[in-house]
Amino acid sequence: MENLNPFESVKPCARRQMNLFYLIDCSGSMRGNKIESINQVMPDIMRTIADIDESNKDNAQIKVACLEFFRSEFSSGCQWKYPQPVLANDFKWQDIQAGGVTDLGAAFKELRAHMSRNSDLASDTGHYAPAVILLSDGRPTDAWKNALKDLQSNKWFQVATKVAIAVGDDADKTVLNEFADNKDELVITVHNLDALKSVIRLVSCTVSKIGSNSTSVGEKTKSDEISEMVDDAVKETPGAENANHQKPQPDIWD
Repeated sequence: MENLNPFESVKPCARRQMNLFYLIDCSGSMRGNKIESINQVMPDIMRTIADIDESNKDNAQIKVACLEFFRSEFSSGCQWKYPQPVLANDFKWQDIQAGGVTDLGAAFKELRAHMSRNSDLASDTGHYAPAVILLSDGRPTDAWKNALKDLQSNKWFQVATKVAIAVGDDADKTVLNEFADNKDELVITVHNLDALKSVIRLVSCTVSKIGSNSTSVGEKTKSDEISEMVDDAVKETPGAENANHQKPQPDIWD
C-alpha cells in the first residue's frame, strides 16, 4: 500500500551558524604551566560546546576556530588550528607550544581577514553574531594599534561579543580593554591555574549557549545577557577579577 504520509519527505530546516573564535597568546612568557593548563582544559571545553550544540537543534550550529599567535626568530607567527571554523565535535585539540614574542597586531590582522562573508562567515543559511575570546599574559611587541583599528572597522567584529582574559597582572589591560569595547566586566584577570581553567570554561560555555540561541530574554541583547552572566560568575570565582569585582592577589603559576 502506498505511503501517503506528507511529512516523510520533509527535510529538516538548515540551521544558522554561530562562530566562536579563540585568539591564544603563545609567546615565551606563556611557557610552562600556563600553556599546559590551556592544553588540559580545551579538549573538555570542545566536548561541552558539542553537547550544547547537540542539545538544541533549534538554535544556531556552533563552529569553533582557534588562532595561536607569537613571533620567533624562525616563525612570524599566526597559525589557525584549522583553515576554517569546524564543529566542536570535529575539533581535535592538538597541544600548543609557547615561544617567541607577543605578535598581537598580526593576530588582529588575521582575524579581520577571516571575518568576512567570503571566508569563515560565508553561509547559505546565515550567521548569528560571532564571539571572540582573547587570552594573553603580556604586552604586544608589534604594531597592534592600527591592526586593531582596522579590525574594529569590520562589521562582524563590531557586532561580535568580545571577552579578554588577562593571564596575570603583567598583561596589558589597556590593549585588552580596547579589544573588548571597554566593557569592564568582559576583561577578566586570572591569578592562578585553577582560575585560568575555570574562566576559559565559563566564558566559552556562556557565549556558546547565549550566542547560539535563537531568542533573547525580554529587551536584553545577547551581549547584555553574556556580560551579566560572566560578571556574576567572575564574582564567585576564586582567583579571578574584573573592574567590577576587584580582588587583588598575587599571581601564582606553580
